[in-house]
Amino acid sequence: MNNGCASCGRPSLAPVLDLGRQPLANNLLRQEDLEKTEPKFPLRLSVCQECWLLQITDLVPPVDLFSDYLYFSSFSDKMLAHAAEAASSYIEESGLGVDSLVVEVASNDGYLLKNFVQADVPVLGIEPAANIARVAIDAGIPTLTEFFGLELAERLAEEGKQPDLILGNNVFAHAPDTNDFVAGLKRLLKPEGRLILEFPYGVDFIEKSEFDTIYHEHVFYFTLTALKPLFERHQLEIQRVQKLDIHGGSLRLFAGHPGAHEVEELVSMLLGQESDRGVSDLSFYQAFAERVDRIRDNLNALLNQLKCEGRSIVAYGASAKGSTLLNYVAPAEGTIDFIVDRSTYKQGRYSPGLHLPIVSAERLSEKQPDYALLLTWNFADEILAQQEAYRKAGGQFIVPIPDVRVL
Repeated sequence: MNNGCASCGRPSLAPVLDLGRQPLANNLLRQEDLEKTEPKFPLRLSVCQECWLLQITDLVPPVDLFSDYLYFSSFSDKMLAHAAEAASSYIEESGLGVDSLVVEVASNDGYLLKNFVQADVPVLGIEPAANIARVAIDAGIPTLTEFFGLELAERLAEEGKQPDLILGNNVFAHAPDTNDFVAGLKRLLKPEGRLILEFPYGVDFIEKSEFDTIYHEHVFYFTLTALKPLFERHQLEIQRVQKLDIHGGSLRLFAGHPGAHEVEELVSMLLGQESDRGVSDLSFYQAFAERVDRIRDNLNALLNQLKCEGRSIVAYGASAKGSTLLNYVAPAEGTIDFIVDRSTYKQGRYSPGLHLPIVSAERLSEKQPDYALLLTWNFADEILAQQEAYRKAGGQFIVPIPDVRVL
């Protein structure tokens, strides 16, 4: 367990939420794994009372988390549309062309970088999961199979590969050595370049009770209050912020070398809003833990009631957040029959902890269970539209976050 803040280093961590011992959320099991002992690790969330960074305190080595990974961004239509829209705006705003370079950290299967390639903008992906990097490479996206940090940034910079734009979508919170990560961004970026990071927004995470976002690879839950001193420590300037709806509420942060770009007024406005909401007050986080306990109790009560009535229940979305939720709520054995998922990489596997079989999304309409617990609630609109036939036939979705409800 880490007793010091991973950002400022001070021994001022206050416990917020204990989710018990949990399996690795993306460690989907094969049939032959079911007879083996599944490793589990404490999953505890704390907040630093000096810089107010939310963080988990029991870390698992990244090589155990990311060397073989089963999350492919291209299986979400919403993610593909989000990526295409973002890339188009970045190309136009930064005037990117054939003489530019865009580097993406944790580039996954190339779902974002392919939009730059189609616009004849040179790219370089950095993706530590070898199986996913291979998919990107096969699709024509130059990709390094490495973890990003200061050491890799030094090497790339010395090779003359300093980008005009560094992108990091849903990776910043996954880098356990956040100071090394930000130092690497600083070293790699061109003097007039810009870095753009997207990550789940800590204020939405707390206020919407999104506790299922907590898993071992997701080390941090960032607010602007916590990020400002981190970036300043590494001589980087936060210059623009945008609030996004994706993933239950995200922040898009634009930063660069001091003075390279204008600092927009919204940065100070958002800092003020966070202060007004109590981000620098421990009670803000304690109220979150109380709401999480209510969600667990209410969801268990609903599931137990439905099973007593003889209703059939499945789950939708073999996601990391789904693993956290299921293992914390811990429904009785036999409550949930299986999990459906669109990803062919996940089908045929079993969920961490509960060992529920993962099957194709088509099974939802074929089996027509009475209820489907929507684990990927952050894509609710997309999934509800895709499963219109299931709903018209009488199927209902249980949405657990921010409050348990049936649709």
